[in-house]
Amino acid sequence: MKFFVSAKDKQGISQTKVIETATLNDAVALAQTQGLYVMNIHPLEEKAERVATQGPDRVFSHNSVSLQDIMSFARQLATMLSAGVPLLRSLNVISSQVESRSLSRILSEVCVDVEGGIPFSKALSKHPKHFDQFWVSLVEIGEASGTMPQVLLKLTSYMEEAAKFRGQIIGSLVYPAILFVISMGAVLFFALFVGPTFERIFKEMGTDLPGFTIVMLALFKFIKDYFFFIILAMVALFFVIKSYIQTPFGRRQSEALAFGFPVFGPLIKLIVIEKFTSQMALLIDSGVPIIYALEISERLVDNTICAEVIVNVREAVKEGKLLADPMERSGFFPPMAVQMVRVGEETGELGKMMNHVAVYYKQSIEEFMKRFATMVEPFMLVFMGGIIGAIVIAMFMPMFNLSG
Repeated sequence: MKFFVSAKDKQGISQTKVIETATLNDAVALAQTQGLYVMNIHPLEEKAERVATQGPDRVFSHNSVSLQDIMSFARQLATMLSAGVPLLRSLNVISSQVESRSLSRILSEVCVDVEGGIPFSKALSKHPKHFDQFWVSLVEIGEASGTMPQVLLKLTSYMEEAAKFRGQIIGSLVYPAILFVISMGAVLFFALFVGPTFERIFKEMGTDLPGFTIVMLALFKFIKDYFFFIILAMVALFFVIKSYIQTPFGRRQSEALAFGFPVFGPLIKLIVIEKFTSQMALLIDSGVPIIYALEISERLVDNTICAEVIVNVREAVKEGKLLADPMERSGFFPPMAVQMVRVGEETGELGKMMNHVAVYYKQSIEEFMKRFATMVEPFMLVFMGGIIGAIVIAMFMPMFNLSG
């Protein structure tokens, strides 16, 4: 029986070859006697099995690739590899069961690459939209160390925690946003429909109008007469700001402005630091060298100012300095984070300390968002009631005056 072997020699150079033996174990033993570390091995006949699982009658629940799809894939792959199922066979089985049409297609392409002798990490790197450098680097470490299942489980846990954390932040902002939209909708409804009706009634009454009512009717008239121009101006302003933020200078300026906001500026900064430290904790615990981990975090932190700080930190580490020293000089990281990192370097537990920093700031952010939601709810209710009450008073004041 012929087996396709993907392996690395003692110098770490990847090799592929076809070995003909009676069993898979014999093929692994033969490769090891040749001084090779087997990364992947499978019978050549597996290609037919993979093609058979991707029939035209396959039904998918959706086309796009969601975060839930990626997390499910990582956990299933980790479970199957832990059970001793070969990588290619695991990918074939998962590809035949995923609910996403796009992910099934991607995994089929990854299977073809792996079958052709390309390392799993490089096969994933061909799909950066769904498997970024963070994914690829961790998988590469798992391949080199033989700890792929453990690395995938850590990666899955990280993604689940990150998704939960992001959901909590968004959930805290949803209710205030809904109340604000309702308030603006009430103003728009009065301006387009109720205001003109009251204006006609007041003209028929022929009475003098209070100043507050005159101002409110003028505002309603302006909104009604220039409604489409206002919408177009808002849309144009949105795209102008969006285009400006997408430029390197504009993005940096917007981030600096966000960090400078009272109350929310420090919170935004803590969110960035939490993302950086949680990524670094996972990378270091998985065995990624610290300089390479900094390089990956620089690309994935999604903040220009923090990325510039990471570049300076990385250059200092390359020169042989400790990580905590350039972090402290940058002035970007809080003293507590710097001290925790310093202790981690001195005790050899840098990954664990990075994780402690991430957990601490995550808890701080969650507590702030809970307090924010508690405080902003009554404020938004008062705001919405004040707007609607002001409109009602302005419309009925002339009638009260006439009655008096």
